[in-house]
Amino acid sequence: MHNYMPNSLAGQELLSLNETRQLMREKLTGIVPDVEIEIKAELAYKINQLKAQKNAVILGHNYMEPALYHSVPDFVGDSLELSRISTETDADIILFCGVQFMAETAKILNPDKQVLIPAEKAGCSLAEGISVENIKALRAAYPGAPVVTYINTYADVKAESDYCCTSGNAPAVVQHLFDLGHEHIIFLPDEYLAKNTAADLGVEYLEPILEGAAHTLPNEKCIIGWNARCEVHELFKVEDIHDVRKQFPEVSVIAHPECSPEVVNESDFSGSTKQLIDYVQNVNAKQYLLLTECSMGDNIAAENPDKDMLRLCSFRCPYMNLITMEDTLAALENIQYEVHLDADIIRRARTPIDRMLAIS
Repeated sequence: MHNYMPNSLAGQELLSLNETRQLMREKLTGIVPDVEIEIKAELAYKINQLKAQKNAVILGHNYMEPALYHSVPDFVGDSLELSRISTETDADIILFCGVQFMAETAKILNPDKQVLIPAEKAGCSLAEGISVENIKALRAAYPGAPVVTYINTYADVKAESDYCCTSGNAPAVVQHLFDLGHEHIIFLPDEYLAKNTAADLGVEYLEPILEGAAHTLPNEKCIIGWNARCEVHELFKVEDIHDVRKQFPEVSVIAHPECSPEVVNESDFSGSTKQLIDYVQNVNAKQYLLLTECSMGDNIAAENPDKDMLRLCSFRCPYMNLITMEDTLAALENIQYEVHLDADIIRRARTPIDRMLAIS
């Protein structure tokens, strides 16, 4: 389901500055300081005016700062859902408020559209943790094993893969390959997501070995991982959960599957960003402790003022933090930081994405 922003200023007719300011206050009071709302409202007003003039659509990832998230995107959600939505727009410009691999995925799915990103160097520790050369080495070490690549990767890595997956559909994609008769599957690049997926499916997880690996494979289904981790999600510890439960024994702990298996096992629920949002909206708990990027917790709190969201973390993704309202405005004003991909990369990277979409 598309997340059309019911509370977004972007989904309405163009508003005056005062109307913009008032709606942002209604949504963000208690989440964002009043002085920041005053400043950000002026930026939001200018962005929405310019967006209409240039026939642009703005996509906002769940990890965007609250003032941006609740004021200028036409659609919000996880990276894949936003990219899918982007294929249905008739806008001339797609401005993706997210990191580089997300904008690249939108370009792969919209090769004829102009795709912009607000920050020139908004990377990702996971995406930068795997290379084309790594994949070729793994294929040589594990001949015949299909490669499943997390959507949090760059376009050239996707182009070398057989299937893509998200944090929400990873078990379904891997199970599909098991059902096709594959017993050994290479899963890249997130070590923790691979381990959690293996646990979900009840199969063995193997550390990657690049020399003599084929001789060590078991005669049963397994997932061969890699050693990259999200630099934000790996910060959460089991001790954090224990400490919070001591003070709030009825808390419902929900974690992203990029957290360690130990943290996921200690949590009440684990899922993709969309699944975490759905959990808070649909499950009645005394309190909620969200173990993922901190801005998302603020965004959920703003959307669910009747829910008690505990503020444990101060873990902000340094790359998502580069996407500011000032730079979003500059991207539209100057049509800057356009995503360019080689046509062959686009063609080959589209295949594993389409295969994933056919499954899920």
